[in-house]
Amino acid sequence: MPVTSAHPRRTRTLASVAALAVAALLASGCAKAGTAGSDSAAGGGKDSAPVEVGLVYSKTGPLAAYGKQYVEGFQAGLDYATKGTGKAGGRTIKVTERDDAGDASKAVAAGKDLIGKGTKIIAGSTDSGVALQMAPLAAQNKVLYIDGPAATDAVTGINGYTFRSGRQSYQDTLTAAAMLGDAKGKKVTVLAQDSTFGQANVSAVKAVLGGEGAKVSSVLAPPSATDLTPFARQVKSAGPDLVFVAWAGATAPALWTALDQQGVLSSSTVTTGLAGTASYPVFGSGGAKITFLAHYFAGAAGTDAEKAMIESVEKAGGTPDLFTPDGFTAAQMVVRAVEAGADDVDAMVKSLEGWTFEGVKGEQKIRAEDHAMLQPMFQAKLTGSGATAVPELIKTLPMGDVTPPVQPQAG
Repeated sequence: MPVTSAHPRRTRTLASVAALAVAALLASGCAKAGTAGSDSAAGGGKDSAPVEVGLVYSKTGPLAAYGKQYVEGFQAGLDYATKGTGKAGGRTIKVTERDDAGDASKAVAAGKDLIGKGTKIIAGSTDSGVALQMAPLAAQNKVLYIDGPAATDAVTGINGYTFRSGRQSYQDTLTAAAMLGDAKGKKVTVLAQDSTFGQANVSAVKAVLGGEGAKVSSVLAPPSATDLTPFARQVKSAGPDLVFVAWAGATAPALWTALDQQGVLSSSTVTTGLAGTASYPVFGSGGAKITFLAHYFAGAAGTDAEKAMIESVEKAGGTPDLFTPDGFTAAQMVVRAVEAGADDVDAMVKSLEGWTFEGVKGEQKIRAEDHAMLQPMFQAKLTGSGATAVPELIKTLPMGDVTPPVQPQAG
């Protein structure tokens, strides 16, 4: 099977959507996931080779905190889905981690190497730009690819071999739209970074809220910008009814300080995504003025799977966080796929399409038409400030209320 270079990103007319906003610096570093070895094949006396699974994710780099959460969730999910055996369909699941450091070229190189060694399942992308390069590689080589925390809507429907274990940006925006009420005639400003992530946010809000009659504008800052006061001033001068903030990275504290100092938090309704636990203090005293859309926070769901995940992660010395469920769900998908056909990728794909299962967040479904991961979403608020800030659930939106439109598969 040939291993070819990833194609450039496809230009799509997808209604890309806005996203979880504030990332914090967390310490990275994580333990190896999975197990190694071999098992006796069912009905036979010979040892069966393990099923090789590659995790290509941001172990280091700007999104290392998210990568750490993902891997901890994957470990917990693998234990949960295999009932502690590390095996599925009579085969041991052997996991190999590769660090892409948030660099698409490194991710593709790692993916090509894994595929060349016989790996048929690859998971993990933390960065949206990386995911858009890994998906074509999977299709070219006919391997199962399961996107991780990377939320770009362009992954949905990109090809028949690509799935996702987390939410996509459209679900974030639908969650925000549900809390905003009638958008007709309102002025909405999207504040984001000028990146794949940020540009998708603008397109998303235009598609969803603009489609409901809102007048949508944007303020985009270079990802390298550290002085964010000028951008906060631009937002203030636009006089929006709603500010939709979508931000990722270490400059989040500076951003929220600038917005508070320039009076944006007091003069407009501000909504953003609730990021990881270490990010809560960055909002400072302004946190109480923000309405949050939430992909996940520990304790939000109350499901049996969530309880198992939290127990497993904490027992291993970790802390359940924003993207821990994405890893957990990916492991559930891997086990499902291996049980259907450890060496038959087409059988793996078929087994995942249309699959409804109980995940960390509740009932989830992989839509057969475009492999969107349908799932509940949450609305939340922060109580307290600084180190004492904690999220409080306002409302759970069932997956049917936050379902993105079907995207035809590109190939």
